[in-house]
Amino acid sequence: MIDFKSTLKIALKSLEVNKMRSALTSLGIIIGVAAVIIMLAIGSGANKQVQENMESMGSNLLTIRSATAKTGGVSMGIGTKPTLSTKDAEAIKKTARGIDAVAPVLSSSKQVMYGNQNWSTTVYGVTTPYLYAKNYEINLGRPFTFDDDRNAAKVALIGSTIEAELFGDVNSIGKTIRIGNVPFRVIGTLKSKGQQGPMDQDDLIFIPLTTAQRKVFGTDFPGMVNQIIVKATSLEDTQLAEKDIEEILRKRHNLGKFQENDFQIRNSAEFQERMKSTVQTFAILLASIASVSLVVGGIGIMNIMLVSVTERTKEIGIRMAIGARAKDIRMQFLIEALVLSLIGGMIGVVSGIVIALLIGVVFSTSVVISFAPILLSFGFSGLVGIGFGYYPAYKASLLNPIDALRYE
Repeated sequence: MIDFKSTLKIALKSLEVNKMRSALTSLGIIIGVAAVIIMLAIGSGANKQVQENMESMGSNLLTIRSATAKTGGVSMGIGTKPTLSTKDAEAIKKTARGIDAVAPVLSSSKQVMYGNQNWSTTVYGVTTPYLYAKNYEINLGRPFTFDDDRNAAKVALIGSTIEAELFGDVNSIGKTIRIGNVPFRVIGTLKSKGQQGPMDQDDLIFIPLTTAQRKVFGTDFPGMVNQIIVKATSLEDTQLAEKDIEEILRKRHNLGKFQENDFQIRNSAEFQERMKSTVQTFAILLASIASVSLVVGGIGIMNIMLVSVTERTKEIGIRMAIGARAKDIRMQFLIEALVLSLIGGMIGVVSGIVIALLIGVVFSTSVVISFAPILLSFGFSGLVGIGFGYYPAYKASLLNPIDALRYE
């Protein structure tokens, strides 16, 4: 039976004697483990950031846009042909299944002024459910009321970017701004939602839908809107709601069996799932590339251990001559390889965590460090040590004691 304790002592003593060689042998594992942890932390952070950004825009959303107008055979883009109305929104709310909220919207770019300050932004004519569906919250002031919409009140909610550009440090609540040539009283400010890709989610103004239709944009026909936002009750209900909405609108718009839709429905849930899948694939790719470093480190261990076998041939012969068996020699070299890998793994784990946190601070990006990647990297480093250390150990155990003692 192998005396594991004494074999371990001999292996550790051998590593201590050759400190520089041991350190260099572990270097590949250190780099590999650190790289895996850093890449997984960055990938997980990116996934978390994408998820938070998506949730800030609203979850389980269906966006219905009006049709594309064509001029001289040239498509003018989605929403340029007025085909949606508030009546459509009411029909969807009454009939479609799996619906949590319905919000008709009329929007366009406008120049906004306060005093001698002016700013070009997007003005949205909305109803109260829009704020709920898109996860907008009031920071100061109050939201719209039913009376505001019914009376086409000239009141506005402004995003933090508008507040900063027009008012600076001045309290905007109660102040009067001009949207185009129409005066509006600011009744509330919105909590900041930040940047989403190229879109600033705070560079906007909300006004009551009826006010937008009657006093700001005007409409080609009564109740016209250019989009309808629908929030489903759950992720699973989005497809059910989408199917019902298509049937409702086709019927209301008197579209024949072979006629194309004069509207477009976009499912944000499908887009969110695609984005999550893309980010996860990217994270796995990064981790796979980093894992190559571990394999390279394992090859380094094998090479160094093979050199060590050659250098210590006489030592092996002496051990065999005084009673060490082939499995004792094999175990000694395996332990040396395993210890080198585990020490390298521990240093790599600490280095990876520290570097990942520094990257998060320096580049102001999200990094997520979890226990599973650490355990996986550390365990894999041990497997690399055993896997790549086995051949040198096996080769050492096959040496003939007499030949080994004669080796110079």
